[in-house]
Amino acid sequence: MKDEAYRLTDFLPTTKKELELRGWDYVDIILFSGDAYVDHPSFGVAVIGRTLEAAGYRVAIVPQPDWHGDYRDFRKLGRPRLFFGISPGCMDSMVNKYTAARRLRSEDAYSPDGRHDMRPEYPTIVYSRILRQLYPDVPIILGGIEASLRRLTHYDYWQDRLRPCILCDADADMITYGMGEKATLQLAQRLSDGEPISQITDLPQTVFIRPANDIPGGLQPTDIVLHSHEECQKSKRCQAENFRHIEEQSNMIHAKRLLQPLTPLSLPSHSPSLPPLTVIVNPPYPPMTTAELDARFDLPYTRQPHPKYRGKRIPAYEMIKFSVNIHRGCFGGCAFCTISAHQGKFVVCRSKESIMREVKQVAQMPDFKGYLSDLGGPSANMYGMHGRNPKACEACRRPSCIHPQICPNLDTSHQQLLDIYHAVDAMPEIKKSFIGSGVRYDLLLHRGKDEAANRSAEQYTRELITHHVSGRLKVAPEHTSDHVLQLMRKPSFRLFQQFSTIFNRINREEGLRQQIIPYFISSHPGCRDEDMAQLASITRKMGYKLEQVQDFTPTPMTTATEMWYTGLDPYTLQPVYVARTPQQKQAQNQHFFWYKPQPTAKDHKRHETGKDKKARHDKKK
Repeated sequence: MKDEAYRLTDFLPTTKKELELRGWDYVDIILFSGDAYVDHPSFGVAVIGRTLEAAGYRVAIVPQPDWHGDYRDFRKLGRPRLFFGISPGCMDSMVNKYTAARRLRSEDAYSPDGRHDMRPEYPTIVYSRILRQLYPDVPIILGGIEASLRRLTHYDYWQDRLRPCILCDADADMITYGMGEKATLQLAQRLSDGEPISQITDLPQTVFIRPANDIPGGLQPTDIVLHSHEECQKSKRCQAENFRHIEEQSNMIHAKRLLQPLTPLSLPSHSPSLPPLTVIVNPPYPPMTTAELDARFDLPYTRQPHPKYRGKRIPAYEMIKFSVNIHRGCFGGCAFCTISAHQGKFVVCRSKESIMREVKQVAQMPDFKGYLSDLGGPSANMYGMHGRNPKACEACRRPSCIHPQICPNLDTSHQQLLDIYHAVDAMPEIKKSFIGSGVRYDLLLHRGKDEAANRSAEQYTRELITHHVSGRLKVAPEHTSDHVLQLMRKPSFRLFQQFSTIFNRINREEGLRQQIIPYFISSHPGCRDEDMAQLASITRKMGYKLEQVQDFTPTPMTTATEMWYTGLDPYTLQPVYVARTPQQKQAQNQHFFWYKPQPTAKDHKRHETGKDKKARHDKKK
């Protein structure tokens, strides 16, 4: 199958000309995206667009509109029949643009040729305000990572302040949070039936704002009323207490409605005449079924960037071009990760048949050489794992199924995953399938009462190391200190050492020369300078010169960010040490690089930000 075989009409339309090629004189839904348009199931706006298209709606996408000047990109397709949808991108826009030191990243992975000037900061806010100005009566719906994880009061690291629900800054009507296909489909149906957006208040997995005296259905006994935004601004304890409720309810099958009061001063209009307001977060939908997830992946994606990008490199696409995602969700519950907050902790798996169909599609791509870069998911070896007793899972409030210990109700068998690997590797078009996603070695080392599950873990470990590693296996111990790992919700470093021993033994037995590449984090809440010194000492003795390292970046809606901002553990409300200043963070990060010359004052000056430079000059004056 050649790239040239795809016509413009094989993609969702992006211009007036492409609408004309389809013979359309109107559009039902227009999606604005902060990313380049790649018609692939790993790109959220493509998934939502194709899902709506499959339901019979006319959908268009405007990727990376120019937000300067006369707003012609926002006008070019006119007024949609139902609503505007805003998807700011597959990554949080600020994480995508800046490092933990608030410096500009080397490239924007989701833009053509990695360009930095293709999207604004906080595109959700910028795009929605422009659309509201141009089309004041058309519903505007927010989705994607940026809005989803800012659905309630949250700490913004880049502005160093607590901000309210993003609807207070973005002039929009509603958020569909998480993986929003179901909510978006239902919303489109109800708007199409003539229901006003202001009356759609019972839709699961949505967020909206209403006057405090007009809460739909009134205050219910099951509702959880959070501390108000203003209380959180005054008290970090209030913010910490809120977060425990937010995280628990986002990971429950039968969640409760969350209500958070706020004053009208939080809105862009700042109108003191408005009555007190309430942010309302409806509970999420139950996890998808396998059939529902298959339907999302079986949509007619071209798996290609839109032809407008021909000759240009989109870094994120190049990374996943020959990969296949086999499940959603992650029950690891790592304190610094947002996967469960967005996708949920319950793992939903695609069927073997659906996975095989996509592998065959990848194998037909013109530049495919027989090597799958990844056959994985949020955590590569969670495929097929679930609670043995579903009733116990329905009542569970734990944010993690494997911390502080692996839940005895969890079926940890790797057999279904091994069957997938064997079927894929048996295909004549496939020379080798690699596992590029992270592997949970604590699941590989776990020994429970189910002997068949134990044997499957041993078999998986050997097959992973001998058949699915491209010379370097990436795993994430994250730290060596047990008390830091406890706050991270990660297993003891002893397990990494045990896994490393097994890895090296199997390599010797099979005559292989492969490496483990461990990932580590500095400046995580609870981590002190002496913990980093210990990390450097231990990893040095193990023979590692660390490469895959990062300084902790506080991002909205993670436990670690709440600890970083409040200085409290949200679950115990006990104080947690935080390396907060740039100097403290840099000192911790430097322990990773004991084998490099120490940076000089001249080096610091070379890498300082514009804000730092201004502060230094002001100090001189």
